[in-house]
Amino acid sequence: MEDDLGFDILAASLRADRADLSAFAEALSGKLEDALPERTAVVRRGEGMLSRRKRVRSIAVRMDDAVYGIAFEGGSAEAERRTEVRGVTIRREPLAVDEWIDGLSRSLAELAARSEQARVSLGRLLE
Repeated sequence: MEDDLGFDILAASLRADRADLSAFAEALSGKLEDALPERTAVVRRGEGMLSRRKRVRSIAVRMDDAVYGIAFEGGSAEAERRTEVRGVTIRREPLAVDEWIDGLSRSLAELAARSEQARVSLGRLLE
């Protein structure tokens, strides 16, 4: 029961800023980079040739045997879960953004259940 509650809180936290896709991408990337820097890769690109402002273009979070990736382009988001073995993608599964958030949240909750360091990181993600 407690694990389900932790998963629900985590999923709600990841969904919190979803109304504005650009703000959602920035908030999500910031939370994941702060909490799990060794597992998170964020790609940012400038808005234009002379612009200093950079927007999040993609986020990838590496879990044990899966990589949760989401790409932001033209006001939309495309999410997927890849299964990798020794760095080689053997399966690619497109997901709706809500399914992606649920899957990533579950994987993070499972990781936190196995590791004290991950539990501390998960706490930072919820802040």
